[in-house]
Amino acid sequence: MTDVTLYDRDPHYIPRVAAVHDMCGYGKCSLTAAIPILSAAGCDVCPVPTALFSAHTKYKVFTFHDTTDILNDYLDAWQAEDVELDGIYSGFLGSPEQVAIIERLYREYPSALRLVDPVMGDGGSMYPTYTPELCEAMGALALGADVLMPNLTEAAILTKTDYPGHDLDDAAVNRMLEALLNLGAKNVVLKGIDRGDGRIINYVASASTGVEQKIKLAHEKLPYMIHGTGDAFASALCGAVLAGRGLAESAHIAGEFVRHAMANTRNQPHFEDRGLSFELNLGELTELIGS
Repeated sequence: MTDVTLYDRDPHYIPRVAAVHDMCGYGKCSLTAAIPILSAAGCDVCPVPTALFSAHTKYKVFTFHDTTDILNDYLDAWQAEDVELDGIYSGFLGSPEQVAIIERLYREYPSALRLVDPVMGDGGSMYPTYTPELCEAMGALALGADVLMPNLTEAAILTKTDYPGHDLDDAAVNRMLEALLNLGAKNVVLKGIDRGDGRIINYVASASTGVEQKIKLAHEKLPYMIHGTGDAFASALCGAVLAGRGLAESAHIAGEFVRHAMANTRNQPHFEDRGLSFELNLGELTELIGS
């Protein structure tokens, strides 16, 4: 696969992207990651909040408010003001009905890039607020996605297969990528393969060239886990794509951005709970503009 460039960036133009994601008050994920990360990459970020959380769902106590009822009026107001979009980046959803909200955005902004992080779970389990109905509805967003970027849990849910664990051989990776592309995605970034060799591997595949031409991207694995890395990865990937970088290059940039941020997070108090501390690494994304 030759790397594919999805967006031709004018260095004097600031692209506008709708970030359809939840707002989490504490824990540094979702919109509290997407807004600063995409902004650092030179994007005008327009949040579409799908839910309001007091803290992310790894905490024992959190509040959750589904915003579905306000979203059509929210987008009506955008239409009344002739808001224009260059990209639509979707992540965590609060209800199955919110898939229709994203599909509305696709209809109203047919030229916008469709960047889909199908946030549903990790480690073989769905997130606490998710239901089978919501996961089923989420699958519709794969059709026509310019970039679909699931982790292995989400890939299994989307393809209706058993969760394979993190150690996939090449044949299993090809089967999973093929199944994801068959859902209608134009390009897939499959995240989080861990073969126990000290590396985390991500794969990029395109419907135009097939899975045999996939690109393999390896990153050093750090010996600890931090909440919010998936949201930061997806946001950084979207930012790099909208900076005019190739998709595989963007996935590599995002992986290294997360790795560097994880190293900085390790120095923060209570780092296991607070989420990814990416603030000191935002310059890596700002450097993409005009370089």
